[in-house]
Amino acid sequence: MEYPALDVRGVDPDVVLAAADDFGPTAAEDLPGGLSIFFSTPARRDEAAAAIQAAFPGALLARRDVDDEDWAQRSQANLTPITVGHITVAPPWFVHEAVGGPQPPAAGITITILPSMGFGTGHHATTRLCLNLMQRQSLLGARVLDVGTGSGVLAIAASMLGATDVVAIDFDPDALQSATENIGLNGAEAVVQPRLADLGVDGSSLSVPRGFDLVLANLTGAVLARYATVLSALVAPGGSVIVSGCLAEEAVSVERAFEMSGVERSWREDAEEWVALAFTSPSATIAR
Repeated sequence: MEYPALDVRGVDPDVVLAAADDFGPTAAEDLPGGLSIFFSTPARRDEAAAAIQAAFPGALLARRDVDDEDWAQRSQANLTPITVGHITVAPPWFVHEAVGGPQPPAAGITITILPSMGFGTGHHATTRLCLNLMQRQSLLGARVLDVGTGSGVLAIAASMLGATDVVAIDFDPDALQSATENIGLNGAEAVVQPRLADLGVDGSSLSVPRGFDLVLANLTGAVLARYATVLSALVAPGGSVIVSGCLAEEAVSVERAFEMSGVERSWREDAEEWVALAFTSPSATIAR
């Protein structure tokens, strides 16, 4: 199987990735001096290329098709464990000693993630920010919704932090397949339910009796601002929302959108150019 890829050089990779988000990228890979962005179809790649070229006339773009096995092999060569607080995210060969190399620390939680075309190995700043904010809350017995689950890493982390009912949604079938594989690899099938769903179409149908204690959304600033009301409505009284994926210059508009939806900001975390925000209801009870 081949994946349509777009190589972009001459523009800040984080800014380019944010610009490409409306076209459903499935993964991104660093290049010398740029970024390679993968898409589910050539049409989406071409639409993204046109938008990026219009926004950044000086960008150098190149289209190519990448074989899945070649991409996975490169990922296996480059992917190493990352640790955020008490959580380590690692590829299976570090966890199970399938190949040589340093092992993740024995203490704390270890999540195994297979390299795939879905986001969420834990290396991107937005994922790390979410993992950090999740550990500031008690999730024992919590009901959690992970929107745009990608590899499933945040949903799996929620289950390992004590959540007993986790719904992980994504509109991309390939991402959901990746999440399902990782959920099984980590033995989280009894807790984490992967579902194919689009927040813009299925948002209201995701609600559960009493709502979710925690809603996670690692998306983009524009999407977060657009669906702040939908995401906030899914939270139980006393629950929390953790969002990430917005650039620093988008944080004010995202925060305003959520606070207009009836939740209050409790934390902000910054890493590189990215921001994660946590919101709670005025009667929040699960926050420490």
